[in-house]
Amino acid sequence: MARSNGRKNDELRPIRITRDFLRYPKGSVLMELGHTRVICTASLESGVPHFLRDSGQGWLTAEYSMLPMATPERNMRESSRGRIGGRTHEIQRLIGRSLRAITDLNAFGERTMYVDCDVIQADGGTRTASITGSFIAMVEAFRSLKNDGIIERIPVTDYIAAISAGVVEGDVLLDLDYKEDSQAHVDMNIVMTRSGRFIEVQGTAEQEPFHRDYLDRMIDVASRGITELTDRQIELLGDLN
Repeated sequence: MARSNGRKNDELRPIRITRDFLRYPKGSVLMELGHTRVICTASLESGVPHFLRDSGQGWLTAEYSMLPMATPERNMRESSRGRIGGRTHEIQRLIGRSLRAITDLNAFGERTMYVDCDVIQADGGTRTASITGSFIAMVEAFRSLKNDGIIERIPVTDYIAAISAGVVEGDVLLDLDYKEDSQAHVDMNIVMTRSGRFIEVQGTAEQEPFHRDYLDRMIDVASRGITELTDRQIELLGDLN
C-alpha cells in the first residue's frame, strides 16, 4: 500500500529527540516520531511504596497522560472525570514494566524513580514513543544523580525501545500512524532490548485471526526498527556508565 510521505513499509517515521527539554527535571526529552510528540521526564524522590519499606530496595513507576487537544477532537482531562481510564492504566503499567526490566532497583536505596510521559500531540504510537523517550530521560536522570554523588553508578543494564507494527491491506507495516492504525487488521506493540531480548509483545487481531507468518514478519520488522531507535539512543547517551 502507498504510505504517507512515501515511506517504505519497513521505514520509521522521522525521529527527533530534544534533550533537556524542561528546566527542572533531572532528565527530560521531547520525543517526536512523525507527528506524535511526547514529553518524557524522570525524577528521583525519597520513599518507596509500603510493600518495599525497610527492604533497602528502590522502585520505579510511570505516569502517562494526554493533553485535551493532543487529538483533533478535544478530550476531557481525566482529572476532570475524577478517575483514570483503563487505557491510561494499561499504558502506565507497560511503561513501568518496560523500564524496571532493565533497571537495578537495589542500586539507589529506598527511593522512587518517577517517569512521567505527557502526550502533547498524538498521531499513533504514543505508548511506544513514551517508552523510547522515557528511557533516555531516565538514563539522563541517573547520570545527573551520579554526577551529584547521590548514586554510585547508572543502574541500567541495557538499552530498550518500543515500536508498533501491523498488517494493513495485507502488507506488514512498521511504525503505524493513526490513519494506518485505524485501518489495521492486526496491530502489535513490541518492546525489546538492544541485545534482542523481548520485554513485551502485545498483538491483537482486529477483524479475523492471522497466520503465524504475519507474526514472524511483524516481529522481524519491529526488531529492525528497534535497532534503529536504540542506535539513536546510543548516539545521544553513549555508554551506560
